[in-house]
Amino acid sequence: MGILFGTDGIRGRANQPPLTAELALQAGRAAATVLARADRRAPVVIGQDPRRSGDMLAQAAAAGVLSAGLDAIRVGVVPTPAVARLVLETGAPLGIMVSASHNPFEDNGIKIFQADGFKLDDATEARIERLILNRSGTPENAPVEPGTMRAGGDARERYRRFILEAVGPVAASGLKVVLDCANGAASAVAPELFREAGLEPTVIADRPDGRNINRQCGSQHPETLRRTVTDVGADAGLAFDGDADRLVAVDETGCVLTGDQLIAIFARHLDAKMRLVPRRVVTTVMSNMGLKLALKKMGIAHEVSAVGDRRVMERMRATGAVLGGEDSGHIIFRHAHTTGDGILSGLRLVQVMAETGRPLSALASVMTVLPQVLRSVPVRGKPPIAELDAVANEIAAVQEALADKGRVLVRYSGTEPVCRVLVEAQSDEEAERLCARIATSIETAIGA
Repeated sequence: MGILFGTDGIRGRANQPPLTAELALQAGRAAATVLARADRRAPVVIGQDPRRSGDMLAQAAAAGVLSAGLDAIRVGVVPTPAVARLVLETGAPLGIMVSASHNPFEDNGIKIFQADGFKLDDATEARIERLILNRSGTPENAPVEPGTMRAGGDARERYRRFILEAVGPVAASGLKVVLDCANGAASAVAPELFREAGLEPTVIADRPDGRNINRQCGSQHPETLRRTVTDVGADAGLAFDGDADRLVAVDETGCVLTGDQLIAIFARHLDAKMRLVPRRVVTTVMSNMGLKLALKKMGIAHEVSAVGDRRVMERMRATGAVLGGEDSGHIIFRHAHTTGDGILSGLRLVQVMAETGRPLSALASVMTVLPQVLRSVPVRGKPPIAELDAVANEIAAVQEALADKGRVLVRYSGTEPVCRVLVEAQSDEEAERLCARIATSIETAIGA
């Protein structure tokens, strides 16, 4: 991570430093300057989620791209994975998505995709950040003539075709599904895609107004989804986040499944169909120990990456793995897409249910989730944890108490001013108590 770029692009409070219109313009110009390619002359793809600040930042980013001499196409409100796919389909040199993902509407962000549809590697990200911070603008040999911009009216149709082709026949007409679109980018595309797959979903939180994105709905707030699933007698509930690159599922009993459980379900199903080749799954250090145990029981290797779907994908490409993801709900099918896609994952989950004929609760039993507590502590700064003596001592004491029957992970968020404390133990009570000890020490040392 750099000064501006976090785990997943640039993120912050919209229209406040650093995430101003000026910053978006600089980011668009810098990204275009670094990623411009003579063999990729198609317009730069620029999308956004429906939050109120999206127009301001998307237009500013587009102006930056044009000032670097590249053309741009604004595709409007689409899921983040749609931008990644459109970059590949159209031959664009890069794509820009304006979204703060699961964050509240007051926030926004900028994600950048390279010409191959993947997120930025560290070196390219650093080059772009240096240009932004130095405010050096375009290089001296940049074209005098600016680019032009147009609207991309068929972006959603292109994405729709891609998803249906990637998933294939679902044959799930007998299943009842509830979709929670988070009042976000999924609202305009997910219901239609599930209907085309043969389902008649009950849909909630699909009326974005620019302010209600992720508000008590979506992947971060599945309470209403849980109630709706049990009220209508659905077989499953599927929740997306604001830009639809995450999936959280609810089984027929109203129980929320973790991302790790979904990964375990997909791993077993792909393995049974001889499509998990190599027999390897990649997840992050945040994954529950129960996933590691489940994969081991299935004879599937488990690779661990740093936090972030970008890091998962990097490890997948390095090891050849075709399945990976995060406990937060980013799930990557590498042979289908270059990034996590919540809608794709949701359709594939329904596909697994249809093909196996098993309820989601039974499928989820492939993995036992060990008691885990995760706290996010607001902080006023992010000094190295090792330099906070009281915090480091508390972490060491908790690790010693857990021995080999649990684990501790303390890390700063790459997208928010918080420190995340994760503790896994043999009981909920023990995990809660030990997590509270560490969280309290962090609050005392650097709490906001």
